[in-house]
Amino acid sequence: MKKIISVLLSVILICGVCVLPSSAEQDTDYTDYPIILVPGFTSTALYRIDEETGEEIVVWDDPVAQVGAGGDLESIVPDFKTYLLEGNVAPLAQRLGEGFNRIFDGMKCNPDGTSYYDVKRYIETAEDGNYANLREKYPDGKHQYEKELMAELSEVVGYENLYIFSADFRMGAIENAERLRVYIDDVISHNNKVRAESGKAPIDRANIFTLSHGGQITGTYFALFGEEGKVNNAVLTCPALGGAGIAYDAFNGEINFDEIGLLTFIQHAFMLEDDYQILVMAQQLGFIDELIEALLPYVMETIGCWGSLWDFIPLEQYEEVKAKCLDSEVHAGLIAKSDRMHYEIMARDGINNYTDGFEKARRAGTNIYNISGYDNKIITGMTETSDAILPTAGCTGATVAPFGERFADGYVQKVDTGIYQVSPSMTVDASTSYLPEHTWFIENYYHGMTVKDEFTNSLMRKLLLTDESFDIHSLSEYPQFHATTNPAHTVWAAFNSSQEGYVSSEDTALVIRNLSKERSMVITALSAEGADIAFDFAPFTLKAGQTKEIPIKGDIPAVSLKNFEVNISYFAQSITPIGGRTFDFTIMNGEPVAYDESNPYTEADLSLRWDIVVDKDVKGLAVRTLIEGLVKFIYSAVTTIIGYIAELAGFLSK
Repeated sequence: MKKIISVLLSVILICGVCVLPSSAEQDTDYTDYPIILVPGFTSTALYRIDEETGEEIVVWDDPVAQVGAGGDLESIVPDFKTYLLEGNVAPLAQRLGEGFNRIFDGMKCNPDGTSYYDVKRYIETAEDGNYANLREKYPDGKHQYEKELMAELSEVVGYENLYIFSADFRMGAIENAERLRVYIDDVISHNNKVRAESGKAPIDRANIFTLSHGGQITGTYFALFGEEGKVNNAVLTCPALGGAGIAYDAFNGEINFDEIGLLTFIQHAFMLEDDYQILVMAQQLGFIDELIEALLPYVMETIGCWGSLWDFIPLEQYEEVKAKCLDSEVHAGLIAKSDRMHYEIMARDGINNYTDGFEKARRAGTNIYNISGYDNKIITGMTETSDAILPTAGCTGATVAPFGERFADGYVQKVDTGIYQVSPSMTVDASTSYLPEHTWFIENYYHGMTVKDEFTNSLMRKLLLTDESFDIHSLSEYPQFHATTNPAHTVWAAFNSSQEGYVSSEDTALVIRNLSKERSMVITALSAEGADIAFDFAPFTLKAGQTKEIPIKGDIPAVSLKNFEVNISYFAQSITPIGGRTFDFTIMNGEPVAYDESNPYTEADLSLRWDIVVDKDVKGLAVRTLIEGLVKFIYSAVTTIIGYIAELAGFLSK
């Protein structure tokens, strides 16, 4: 599903401990099982046969190309001018909406959720989906999803052992899970034929790697058929188990893009080391919300009865949206399917979880792992902690604080698992997860970007490719909570002796790493907010990939379950040279601080010193003119220098 935002925007706008594991590390006991990729939403190409001419008609493949071939872009120019001059978005939305429905007419479904046309997938069998065959049949790269990832995996198992499952992504997760069951058997059979040709012993299982919507399909497969034991390792990345906020926003007509968040998402996707989002003012992109809101009623004529979109409605909002958008008689078939998904798969026994299905599969010998993101705002409007597309709670089953808030200091996790499982930012309680000891949470990890983060990529390869059962205890080099190391974040930090994200009296220094692949940076300021922790700091240069330890001054406070933040300011060799990153830590160094149950939450971000001393009108001007980062940078540098002077004066006065 990682492409859903870029795809929909294109259609809409054009129609009309402190040492990170290396992703290149070599394991000694690689798997001998084939790997099935279950990709994200909109990945599968679809077609139909014209009943009169027998001609093959592409229903969904490259939406941008389809728009270019079937759209009359010149016709929208007058309506676009009308919008710009008069602010009237209706004619433009109508033109684009009608164009969308004309070009993608083959995608529509009946009111009962069945396909209006007899739509087919280009990849039906394991032989069709074998990556070696795809590379030979389509040298232009068609139907070869997640090429970067598959190229990495092929270095270990070979392209002949890689398969792609092709879902009709319009249909519900249960229907696609049933297809996946058949496909797994087909892959095992096909792979055994390949193995026989080279004299290898037959296998009776396959490994599965999923992304987003593929995770929902695979989670549903385990809920229905997990006891069959046909899967060896399953790694679910950012799985849409509990739905997707974008579906709720779309059916409610309340898309409200976080434009800066969208730009940051793109920045992470391309691992860009320049902070392009600060070059664009949010107000300049605000027309997107107005246009999409007016466009949605037209688009819903085509996509409104897709079972997958109804399966994306989170359980908590399902009845509300169903009552608003579906007729109990007209849409009876669609409602029956989606009710089953929500109340048998998502909410067995009234609790939103896939735990029973995962447990059935684990008893049958399947290793199931989950890697998901947190502490990002959903870019389409819903305010929940997420990977920018999917809510963290739905992906993992974890208990999360409201977005923008965190659990108050002293918070005690919901389930006593014998270990502390609350994120360093105190926003996620992993103890309630579907897989509490087999789920990893990546802070500021953006949806579907596993291979963009060396830690996450290395963890994924370890879990998927090694024939050994792991958990958060057996992989100490992969802590359950990790701050993303995508180069777009520029810098990374952790204390030198504690697990990443935490600090105790065992720590003597903060380790700072330059995440860039090629650029040097100057660390200009370093401070801790929310705890009496100081550093023996002076500005210094870090070359690309280099780390440096900054000694701690004094003692770590003798308390536990207390959150604080470390702020790092830097100057980088970049077209956007000034920046900073804030890291959350939890002190684990004594008796827990008292927890106030009557006030369970507090603001997630501590107020920086500049926020406290600078007049609110001045701050507003700084934000509007895009110099907020510069003001913070200068303020941090000045206060650091003042600190040096005060320290020197104290030394000389002795």
